[in-house]
Amino acid sequence: MTQIKICGLMREQDADVINEVKPDFAGFVFAPSRRQISLETALRFRQIIDDTIPTVGVFVNAPLDEMLTVFRSGAIQYVQLHGNEPEDTVQALKDAGAKVFQVYKPDEPITPTAADYTMLDSGAGSGIPLDWKRVPQASHPFILAGGLTPENVAEAITTVRPDVVDVSSGVETNKQKDPEKIRAIVTTAHNN
Repeated sequence: MTQIKICGLMREQDADVINEVKPDFAGFVFAPSRRQISLETALRFRQIIDDTIPTVGVFVNAPLDEMLTVFRSGAIQYVQLHGNEPEDTVQALKDAGAKVFQVYKPDEPITPTAADYTMLDSGAGSGIPLDWKRVPQASHPFILAGGLTPENVAEAITTVRPDVVDVSSGVETNKQKDPEKIRAIVTTAHNN
């Protein structure tokens, strides 16, 4: 079974679908983007989402204090570092009790990190898939993101063998989360 994270929840009904299909992680975007939500909204979603599903906050070069405030609020259990955050930021978050996803871009070297997960992403919710046959070796647990859809996720899992797949735009229709696509991709990931 491959774990799956559904990222970029924006509406309460997105949280309701998460409770129904039980992905392994649910993601909130705090970085500037069309999917960005406020801490207040994230806290409301966290109240709706089943306690057994950890939530992840996505940040891009945010101040450490900002990330710690969101973590300490209880809105998230994981911090996803999607910018150029240094290793001492990873360590400071871990020292505070957060779990960390460290994101690398396809052309970057994957360097040793104290993060709990290493993620390779083609680009911040762009929907652009990676060339899965050219994915570099990374430490595990390893997360694959970028351009994953219900139609291609099984091939991605077979080719790359990630521990977790992360999807956002691939489960949207008209720029909103699509419950049917979420149901389909979670089922496929959990069956592979």
